[in-house]
Amino acid sequence: MSTKLRQQIIFDLDDTLVHCNKYFDLILAQFADQLVDWFGADRISISEIREKQIEIDVAGVHQIGFTSTHFPQSLIDTYLYFSRTLDRKPINQEEELLMKLGLSVYELPIEPYPGMVETLNLLQSQGHELCLYTGGETVIQQRKIEQMKLANYFHDRIYIRQHKNTEALEEILQSRWFDRSRTWMIGNSLRTDIMPAISAGIHSIYIKRPNEWSYNLVDMKHGKETLTHTVSSLEEVPRVIYDKAALVNRQMGSL
Repeated sequence: MSTKLRQQIIFDLDDTLVHCNKYFDLILAQFADQLVDWFGADRISISEIREKQIEIDVAGVHQIGFTSTHFPQSLIDTYLYFSRTLDRKPINQEEELLMKLGLSVYELPIEPYPGMVETLNLLQSQGHELCLYTGGETVIQQRKIEQMKLANYFHDRIYIRQHKNTEALEEILQSRWFDRSRTWMIGNSLRTDIMPAISAGIHSIYIKRPNEWSYNLVDMKHGKETLTHTVSSLEEVPRVIYDKAALVNRQMGSL
């Protein structure tokens, strides 16, 4: 590959390279069933539970970021909300059970998205510089990285942040040399991946996933100097990058 086509590519981790939301959905289904059992199906519905948990969950992420205790606490806070609303006294043992249920999501086996290995192998073989940028607690995210052997692709270019936003991405971009005209952010979150990339003046590829977490969904605004592309799978990423990089270089007369 021509050095003119070599790009710096920053990958998100959760629901970009490895599955994440489906594990939370599994726990949330168990949680909703448990609350219906405790409060009674005639007094509370699964849809009410899910709606209130999403509201509490999203508000908490805005405030404290991606911490491991936030998700189980959102289950407890939802439980306490309905305890007050339905005039049912909270029980310590039930709160403890919900904490254990919420924390169990971090113990489930990690599963890569289809094409993860093939996509990373191809991009690496083409000479691109690959980086990983993920939100969450270091211990939990590092466990995923080690299980998937992702350090083979990203080496020392792995960035874990509790808050994943424009400021965090900008700090990463300034921590080493990045040519922003040849840098890409690849992720499934419009809020934490794509919009910060546009603000930072780098290109982006939005991997649109079905049943996306509502926190990740915001109105997308395109940048004037950056390229933004939407795909539905990882396997589409290398071709988009090659085609767009080649187009830009032709326009600049550098090929």
